[in-house]
Amino acid sequence: MTEPLLRAAGLTKRYGQVHALQGADFSANPGEVVALIGDNGAGKSTLVKVLCGAIQPDGGQISLDGQVVHFANPFEAQRHGIETVYQDLSLAPDLDAAANLHLGREVFRGGVLRPFHVLDRAAMRSSARSAFAELGVDLQDIDVPVASLSGGQRQSVAVARAVAYASKVIFMDEPTAALGVVQRGRVLDTIRRVRDRGVSVVLISHNMPEVLAVSDRVEVLRLGRRVARYVTAQTSVEELVGAMTGALAGEAAA
Repeated sequence: MTEPLLRAAGLTKRYGQVHALQGADFSANPGEVVALIGDNGAGKSTLVKVLCGAIQPDGGQISLDGQVVHFANPFEAQRHGIETVYQDLSLAPDLDAAANLHLGREVFRGGVLRPFHVLDRAAMRSSARSAFAELGVDLQDIDVPVASLSGGQRQSVAVARAVAYASKVIFMDEPTAALGVVQRGRVLDTIRRVRDRGVSVVLISHNMPEVLAVSDRVEVLRLGRRVARYVTAQTSVEELVGAMTGALAGEAAA
């Protein structure tokens, strides 16, 4: 059996009397979309924040490419090829798409201007156009502020930014929330393109039809623990909901 790209074993996290994670396990394989589902309070957000370095676990172990890792902050996770697309997208609304793609990773002009940190806007626009084209993102004008773009276009910018720098894993938190049908379909197509590049996509979603449409596997959290794993092609909405609510007992091996 192939070693998972990312594995969490026995993760625990406690906030006072609240046990957000109680020995949670998780795994993601190279080049797959794995959906992480669970009811509110199941521990999904806490687990993702631990895996991307945003918070520190009280116990347990994380391994990447078979090596035990510890992420003190999100920047360390990013240096290991892990990116996160949060539900609020974390975009700068007054900046254009190219500037948002390079936010925090700006390209500066070289030569005599290097010491002055002058932005190389032409290079940033060129690489942005390539990144958007590779994912099939259609932006008529990448020079307008992202605040003027549609919800689906803004989502695509956030995803393209993550894809541009992720070499291992991308976490996507409710990526189609509040989007229309057409925009939702485009985001799901983008997720498939990312997977086809060999990057693992972890999809956090409450939308069961979307989970079944785009994921390869599903991992279910309940009360801070993984309670079930399914191969998407071999499961159903009823089975997933049953695992989330506790109506189905035991763990289904994927």
